[in-house]
Amino acid sequence: MALWSRKLEIPDADAALPGRSQTMPVAPAHVVLGTSMTPPFPDGFKHVVVGMGCFWGVERIFWQLPGVYTTAVGYAGGHTPNPSYEEVCSGLTGHNEVALVVFDPAVTSFDAMLKAFWEGHDPTQGMRQGNDIGTQYRSGIYVFDEADLAAAEASRDMFQGVLDGAGLGRITTEICLAGPFYYAEDYHQQYLHKIPWGYCGLGSTGQTCPVGVATAD
Repeated sequence: MALWSRKLEIPDADAALPGRSQTMPVAPAHVVLGTSMTPPFPDGFKHVVVGMGCFWGVERIFWQLPGVYTTAVGYAGGHTPNPSYEEVCSGLTGHNEVALVVFDPAVTSFDAMLKAFWEGHDPTQGMRQGNDIGTQYRSGIYVFDEADLAAAEASRDMFQGVLDGAGLGRITTEICLAGPFYYAEDYHQQYLHKIPWGYCGLGSTGQTCPVGVATAD
């Protein structure tokens, strides 16, 4: 019972695992898009980090979107530097399973990323997504400037109105400025391309998010 409770609560920094200074090695190129998964990225491209449950399915949602330059899975929102997958799953790092998304704002928009985020999972479940239970499965948006922070919060409020109308729950999504993004082990990268029938535990609310849709005055 104590372990179960711990997995549903983010540890304080002084209680988190110590981690390591070595970064996780990953392949130089995205196996689907053929682009670099690591910086530097092209000038003018934008970034967002999202958590929606098991990161295998999350990454697949975004690499399929027009205008996305690259994606990678990793860990964010916690304390432990350069954690391993097993450490994250222990609940003792504070990290979320996430996908880094790099996109070209001349081709797509942050609103398009937000729409895919809200419609791609159920953001009302707290420390879980379906049968996947633990702090690493929480809903989260981690952004890189104040403008995107405001846009993400506004989109949350829009979608909450939709969920309210459908009689669904309250959004529990963590929205904040991004801290460090730590790459996951290479076998996790583009996992559902490498293993097409692999596990994906994502499930949506079935509702449409109106972000980016103009409304009449």
